[in-house]
Amino acid sequence: MLAYLFERFPKFSQTFCYREIAELFRQGVRPAIFSLRAPDRGPELNWDPAIVSGVHQLPEGDAFARLANEASAALPQAAQKTLHEWRGKDDSLRLHQATYIGVRLQKLGVCHLHVHFAGMAARTAFWIKRFFGIDYSLSVHANDIFVPKKFEIGLPQIFSTASAILTVSDFAANQLRDRFPDTASRVHRVYNGIDCDSFQPAEPSPPPLILSIGRLISKKGFDVLIDACALLQNSGHGFRCEIIGEGPLLVELQARIDRQDLGRQVLLAGPKPQAEIIARLSRATVFALPCRVDADGAMDNLPTVIMEAMASALPVISTEVGGITEMVRNGETGLLVAQNDPVATAEAIAQLIGNVEPARSLGREGRKRAEELFSIEKNVRVLREILL
Repeated sequence: MLAYLFERFPKFSQTFCYREIAELFRQGVRPAIFSLRAPDRGPELNWDPAIVSGVHQLPEGDAFARLANEASAALPQAAQKTLHEWRGKDDSLRLHQATYIGVRLQKLGVCHLHVHFAGMAARTAFWIKRFFGIDYSLSVHANDIFVPKKFEIGLPQIFSTASAILTVSDFAANQLRDRFPDTASRVHRVYNGIDCDSFQPAEPSPPPLILSIGRLISKKGFDVLIDACALLQNSGHGFRCEIIGEGPLLVELQARIDRQDLGRQVLLAGPKPQAEIIARLSRATVFALPCRVDADGAMDNLPTVIMEAMASALPVISTEVGGITEMVRNGETGLLVAQNDPVATAEAIAQLIGNVEPARSLGREGRKRAEELFSIEKNVRVLREILL
């Protein structure tokens, strides 16, 4: 039997995880699902009750401590010694989570555990294997491998004991093979997937709508997009720009909009449920996400919102960061510009909003590429071959 372990499930900002589970269910595979933390209470309202109701969320506080202690009492002497040696260390909670979950995995007959992100849940899976001998694999994404936090159980230990390491782009897969050569044969690229049929080809209406979606953080480059909008306004272009999402840079980005007198053109629209995002994509003219590599190395890898825009037959403007070039073919499905370059971003936007038919041609090719590479049905079948 297969099980999944998440730090938090479902999570509004990680719809790709939910989609993967939902497609597994559709294909007849119903993994047990464990979540270390409570699910998000964000605006996503269409989670399938058949999936969400079956999530085993770990209890908290005294209840968890009591149940974890009961589980650890049944461990072999060597494992109990390890628990004692790790008491008080930063990662000690992961060991107790492992004992609580491991006992339940054994009772369910689980023989393989899969984890998303090389973080908290991956370290818990490491100890589950150590204590109970249950193999695990993991899917890694972006900052968890590009700028990993320092933990007592780090990437070398996790990768050396995982049966398979999945990542969502060739860019990341090649980087991992170079950094961890001993694990190269266990690294697999499996793209995130979407249901392309859920997205309708965009039918924009004037004035042109520039759409962007993502968490309001530095690596998304929303400040660059706002500055590009200021240049467009100064050049006399008519347009609207909506940025959908929430995050720590909300106040800073709004101040940037206000300083440049863009309040009538640029809207920070806040987070939206998936149905509304699909609707906004269907009315947009162009999708822009000028991603950057931050000073600490943080960067996007394969932004799901780009494949959603491609499935909506929108031309995409972005940058050559991470695996984005595997999605956006410059001059074929969109335009790629330099990082941190509002002028180049503005010029690319002006080119697309001013030339309707060439822009639509890019969008049509993007839709074809999304169907070819990012079909959730195809990619989950590849995933199943690795995990099962």
